[in-house]
Amino acid sequence: MLTLALIGLIGGLVTGISPCILPVLPVIFLSGGVQSAKPSVHKEQNGGGVATADAPVETKVPRSRPYLIILGLVVSFTLVTLFGSLLLSILGLPQDVLRWAGLIVLALIGIGLIVPKFEHLLEKPFSWIPQRRPDANRGGFALGLGLGAVYVPCAGPVLAAITVAGSTGKIGLDTVVLTSTFAIGAALPLLIFALAGRRVAERVKAFRKRQRGIRITAGIVMIALAIGLVFNLPALLQRAIPDYTSGLQNDINNSEQVKKALNLGGLENDQNKDLDLCTDGAKDLESCGKAPDIKDIQQWFNTPGNAPIDLAQLRGKVVLLDFWAYSCINCQRSIPHVTAWDKAYRDAGLQVIGVHSPEYAFEKEPGNVKAAADKFGIGYPVALDNNLSTWTNYRNRFWPAHYLIDADGTVRHIKFGEGDYATTEKLIRELLTKADPGVRLPAATGTTDDTPDTSAITRETYLGSTKRVNFAGTEDYTAGAKTFAYPATQPPDTFVLNGDWTLTSQNITPTGAEGKILLNYRAKEVRMVLAGKGTVTYTAKGQTKTIQVDGTPNSYQLLSTQDIEAGALDVTVGSGVQAFSFTFG
Repeated sequence: MLTLALIGLIGGLVTGISPCILPVLPVIFLSGGVQSAKPSVHKEQNGGGVATADAPVETKVPRSRPYLIILGLVVSFTLVTLFGSLLLSILGLPQDVLRWAGLIVLALIGIGLIVPKFEHLLEKPFSWIPQRRPDANRGGFALGLGLGAVYVPCAGPVLAAITVAGSTGKIGLDTVVLTSTFAIGAALPLLIFALAGRRVAERVKAFRKRQRGIRITAGIVMIALAIGLVFNLPALLQRAIPDYTSGLQNDINNSEQVKKALNLGGLENDQNKDLDLCTDGAKDLESCGKAPDIKDIQQWFNTPGNAPIDLAQLRGKVVLLDFWAYSCINCQRSIPHVTAWDKAYRDAGLQVIGVHSPEYAFEKEPGNVKAAADKFGIGYPVALDNNLSTWTNYRNRFWPAHYLIDADGTVRHIKFGEGDYATTEKLIRELLTKADPGVRLPAATGTTDDTPDTSAITRETYLGSTKRVNFAGTEDYTAGAKTFAYPATQPPDTFVLNGDWTLTSQNITPTGAEGKILLNYRAKEVRMVLAGKGTVTYTAKGQTKTIQVDGTPNSYQLLSTQDIEAGALDVTVGSGVQAFSFTFG
């Protein structure tokens, strides 16, 4: 239990200083910090004790306000995360009711800060904590409750464990401890920020003399936050700022102690406990328990009205769940098989669902996923599993991964990774015939299997500082501005850098006009995941080519040969281009 508490606290602390906390900082600073500062006092110079007309008299200061806001946030976040989904399911209410309630609370309190009489009415129900009478200046607990209901921390293993427990109703003392300590850890930096804001306000005369203006500003900021959250605008800010905590998050994610304590790699519950009965890539149908739910999906498309799909509604159909990510080259090679099955067998009773579980932050953007799906010819429903909740519920670990579900809702086949498509199609046909013995099936699709021998090609090469793979240089490869030089020798299947680069957790970009990459590879196809706007020039086998990069992250083909070959690729990345990875076929 102590280990879980420490994991929750550390995970929360990292989240509390990450970019995902930025949208709530202005509210915490103004309403939690500056508003609790002591106002200035001006006495007449003739010895009287009467305040001047343009300055306030010192009043009793609500020193508890920052603490009440943070207390409300911790209580609200803990209760909503653990019990919100379960309560709403029991009541038959939509899962976003509590979020909308929190947004309304934020907007109302914002109005109350602008109109003091309105704030008296709002805070009256909370007057017992800890004051004896409602005072618009002293409130904060209600604001904390509202923030806790709408606060969406960065996804990670601790939050995944909490989310799964809350959604499935498997809530024990260990989960409560983990959630509470996570909430406390995430809130502590906010409390420090609020107290720092109060300290600044008390030292800066302009703040002390303009309490009324500060209240109005805080109200406007709070209303703006509520409106921004409605349209998911804070996500734009988070995407624009590099994740400076990714190194710490990566250390936590890869810790064996954390994995063991949280049972990462398989959060077993009543829904998924029988999935281990399936053998990866089995040649015959197996029985692996009822299919776990598709849960916590941020958005659907390619469904009527983009409405969500519940597996329970698909009884009588054979279902294929395809876990994928659009920039993953393994998924890109798998998708033609999945789309072919969808077109061939949809009328015979097959329902394909693509569960898009992002590997990169940019893959969480719905527009990016939709554009990629259109490009790949995906016409079947796609679920955006941005928090990896469905991924975790299936205890999945691979891109791509296929889960074949029969007409009764039982998982009958699991295939991790690429390849063996003929077997999967054979089993699809068997299940369709079992579901409807009179069905007429078309001929097998016979899509060419281009799965490479992964032992014969270079491993996927990530360029970001925390995802780095195959770097052969001697320089410090951590986030920030760095200068690199090519080494005297370079091993096979590696890359090195030359020039000035800026490294972030997920990509690298030239600091100046250009930066160079030298790649030694083994493959018959080399692709590069790029974003931004600019040019990339590369030389291979004595030939130099240039590609134009413009727009959201995408996979660009650099070269393709008939057979797997070893070679070197000299790449010059122009200013304004972000390079994420090399992928190989």
